[in-house]
Amino acid sequence: MKVRLLALIVVAALVGCSDRKDPEPRQGSSPQTVNVVAVKSTKLDTKLSLPAQLTSFEVVDIYPKVTGFIERVAVDRGSHVRSGQLIAQLSAPELLAQRSQTEAAGQKAQSELAAAKAKLAADEATYSHLQNAAKTPGVVAGNDVLVAEQTAAADRAQVEAASNNVRAAQQTLKAVEQLESYLKIEAPFDGVVTERNLHPGALVGPSSGTGDSHSIVQVASLRRLRLVVPVPEAYAAGVRNGQQVAFAVPEFPGETFQAPVARISNDLDIKTRTMPVELEVSNGKERLTPGSFATVQWPVQRSYRTLFVPATAVATDLQRTFVVRISGGKTEWVDVKTGVNSGDLIEVFGDLHPGDQVAIRGTDELKPGTMVQTKLSQ
Repeated sequence: MKVRLLALIVVAALVGCSDRKDPEPRQGSSPQTVNVVAVKSTKLDTKLSLPAQLTSFEVVDIYPKVTGFIERVAVDRGSHVRSGQLIAQLSAPELLAQRSQTEAAGQKAQSELAAAKAKLAADEATYSHLQNAAKTPGVVAGNDVLVAEQTAAADRAQVEAASNNVRAAQQTLKAVEQLESYLKIEAPFDGVVTERNLHPGALVGPSSGTGDSHSIVQVASLRRLRLVVPVPEAYAAGVRNGQQVAFAVPEFPGETFQAPVARISNDLDIKTRTMPVELEVSNGKERLTPGSFATVQWPVQRSYRTLFVPATAVATDLQRTFVVRISGGKTEWVDVKTGVNSGDLIEVFGDLHPGDQVAIRGTDELKPGTMVQTKLSQ
């Protein structure tokens, strides 16, 4: 009986299951809403902050042109100098001896020239006398006239040689005097002494600044400065001479200075991929200091239109940089390369067109092919 009862229960359960209807499929959730913005097409016109450095327009280490001892240095660090102003005085006793020898040689050459001229005058007089006497037949032998003529010609050659010796002695004396003038070391241009390395009593000599030699002083110009801007390769196009550029320095917070582009190197540094560009800074009041760092508001412009999207629209993963474009209610990833930031927008290059709708917030969570609803932002 128990077995029969159990069998009946199982059959009833199976019949009940067969009469039960299948449940209806679940309704899908509504598509995600994505804020989108239209891709803009415009000409780039913005400014970038670039680091730069102020340097003196002219700076030179002062070395003597001749060997000598420093007698005195007329300036010190911080001294303002004018072009031609005395910086240092040297002494060189050997130059005094050289000058004496040169003057003696010049006097000797002058004496020899005077003697040669006197002999020439006498021999020319003798020749003239014999030549006149020879007009009367039998008075003077013809050979005597010929000898007198040759003697006068030889005297003229001696005078010419003596004159050359005098000129050579004068040139040598001028050279010695020039060397003596080098004992006075003068400022080559208006500026300020930025370094002083030597003092009276030091033995100095000509040098190009190599080795262990030291310059007497260093002079730098202050009223004209160079502002050297290393412009990145991507922003170097379109630079033109005379273009006004704004910059600021830490010494004067909140103040902006202006300077024109004066020199363009037109050569990229292969290590930094930057092109040095120089602005010429007028510093008449000497407020700006060479060596200071500056921040330049570098103008970046393009003559043609490019595409822009919000900077937040660009997403990056380990393999690609992309924006999420919504087309036909579905998402797709479009690979892009970024350019220059212009405010909240960034320049992008890729398979995009003006008016395309892209997600304001680019993210890899929006997988390609996802159905979404869009909300257009202005």
